Amino acid sequence: MTDIDISSMNEKELKNKANDLRTQVDHHERELKSIFRELKLHRTNTDDLKVKRDAFNSKVKGLVAKARDVKAKRDSINAKIAALKSSRNEVHEKSRKFSDDISELKTKRDDLNKLSKGSVETLSKAYAADLDLFLNADIPLNHEVDLFGRLLELKERLGAAFDANDIHLKLMKTYEASKDVFESKEDFGDEIGKLAEESQKYHLEMIDLYNQADELRKAADEAHKLISEKYAITAPIREKIDPLKKKIAALRDELGVYLEKLNDIQVEKDDKKQEEHLVVAKEKLEKSGRLSLEDLKVLMEKGDLKF
Repeated sequence: MTDIDISSMNEKELKNKANDLRTQVDHHERELKSIFRELKLHRTNTDDLKVKRDAFNSKVKGLVAKARDVKAKRDSINAKIAALKSSRNEVHEKSRKFSDDISELKTKRDDLNKLSKGSVETLSKAYAADLDLFLNADIPLNHEVDLFGRLLELKERLGAAFDANDIHLKLMKTYEASKDVFESKEDFGDEIGKLAEESQKYHLEMIDLYNQADELRKAADEAHKLISEKYAITAPIREKIDPLKKKIAALRDELGVYLEKLNDIQVEKDDKKQEEHLVVAKEKLEKSGRLSLEDLKVLMEKGDLKF
């Protein structure tokens, strides 16, 4: 600090000022060390919290990934169920159509059986016998008329019997064709039930994994909150560091000025002492020639004694 005027200060004042500055530097350095110790303590706690937070987040990531895999399995099974239900609906529609056709054929057959009032065999024999009688027998006219009317009735009944047989044949074929459809309805139900149970199992597992992830995420958020609070606490402490460093640097600069001046004084005192010693040594050399090692050293350094 070049603007300090120390020209009027004596050595004692310079020393007192230097000691005062040293005391201030020591005080601020202790304060700085205390701040660093406090920050280190907070930093240790913060690092522990960061490790916990990161561990929680890592577990959350793993659980979510697993939950997504489980969800994909559930969705795949649900897609199969949807496809099976669609197929089942088609089968139901086919079975309904078969049921309607069978019911309709049965109604027609039963109506024709009511009209025929007999089997084809029975009616055929009766018709053949009456026809032979009508064509070959010598019967009275009124009986012939009655017989002709009965032949017409038998012919109509026989036609109904033949039609009933045809419809019964169609009915049997329809029954046969419908067997696989009606049996597959049960198969669809069983398979859909099994898949639904498996889907529910995966669904519950997925929910459990997401719940675990939520709990860990809360713990991670809480740790992060504590970290933020730590930073908020240490921010004012950290703000003291730079001003303290600047203050210490300024004090050291100022101390340097006083130490430099004290050094100059000391050098001047040493030079003066050496001059006085030189005078004494010369007197000894001239008077007695008996010199101490210090005397010899002084005389040699000043060039007043040569060998």
